Amino acid sequence: MQDCNSCGKCCVKYSNGDLSASDQDIDMWELFKPDIAAYVKKGMIWFSPQSGKQLSLCPFLREAKNPEQPDKSHYTCDIYYDRPEDCRFYPVTVKQMINDECEMLQQGDLLNPQQAQKDLDKLLEDSRPSFD
Repeated sequence: MQDCNSCGKCCVKYSNGDLSASDQDIDMWELFKPDIAAYVKKGMIWFSPQSGKQLSLCPFLREAKNPEQPDKSHYTCDIYYDRPEDCRFYPVTVKQMINDECEMLQQGDLLNPQQAQKDLDKLLEDSRPSFD
């Protein structure tokens, strides 16, 4: 398994109403990050503060062209250190990564998904709970 290359597939796929934030995330944003809290509506995230409508992409996701590969983009997150739990805990399983076409996976991971899951759990042990 390789390091994340910021392909953005997870961010784009789950931006459209498929993410949630914990009550703790929302409470923290309301207290310390009102610019993020502005995009929360009735406990749901990524709603336009102006229209109140669900946004199709996370408002804090930024796309940048890769100068070495002009046909390929990479993505950054303006709220990386304050992102919701769903983002912090992703990816949970190798199966999820396969479904999402995650570019962290390598051929060996696909041939031995149980070992890949162990590698994933080790890689992300500081950013999310283990899901055995």
